[in-house]
Amino acid sequence: MADVREPKKSGKSKSNGRWKKGLVILGVTGAVVGGLYAVATPFILPAFRRICLPYVPATTAQVDNVFSVLKRAAASNPTLDVVCGTGEKKMLVDLGSGDGRIVITGAKHGYQGVGYELNPWLVWYSRIASRQAGTKERTSFHRTNLWNVDLSKFDVIVIFGVSQMMAALETKISSEMKPNASVVACRFPIPNWEPHLCEGAGVDEVWLYKASNNPHNGTDVRTDLSSSHIQESSKT
Repeated sequence: MADVREPKKSGKSKSNGRWKKGLVILGVTGAVVGGLYAVATPFILPAFRRICLPYVPATTAQVDNVFSVLKRAAASNPTLDVVCGTGEKKMLVDLGSGDGRIVITGAKHGYQGVGYELNPWLVWYSRIASRQAGTKERTSFHRTNLWNVDLSKFDVIVIFGVSQMMAALETKISSEMKPNASVVACRFPIPNWEPHLCEGAGVDEVWLYKASNNPHNGTDVRTDLSSSHIQESSKT
């Protein structure tokens, strides 16, 4: 009677199977690690910059306080209202716009909002969030270093900074802001300016400044600040 049993696999075949399985595992592991690196790098890099400004989402109270203080300012001075005398919407900029909440909320309040952010993932997230919120036509988000932004076209400048950068920001804003512009600083005040209005307390406190209350130094500091390698990451 013939032997119909299957022939045993050779040791070489088993070795090849293990080798192929190992390559698959190695490939999958490499893809996962590469993906995590690509996603995490924009969030980690700020820690290695000269001034660390990591992504810290704004609280709901902070966002509410920003627009509450702007509303109070407009009530006391109609020229600060969101709609100019010509009927054009006023321009609001968020420096280090993070997840876009300030810009999107500004659009809902009637502003034309612009956000500048270095983290590409947050820029894309903000664009998607704005589309979902129905504010796409009234917002724009750009991957740009805040020190390279020309602030002269904006009516409202919103900043979520850290203490180490506020003095440099004060100089930049003073030299570029419009004569009738307003600045809203969150978490840390502008060192040498007198606030026009304040809202909130503790970490949620915001300060509103008017250009008319604070002198301009007339110095263009964009080149100096850009070369100093002080960069923002994100915040909201």
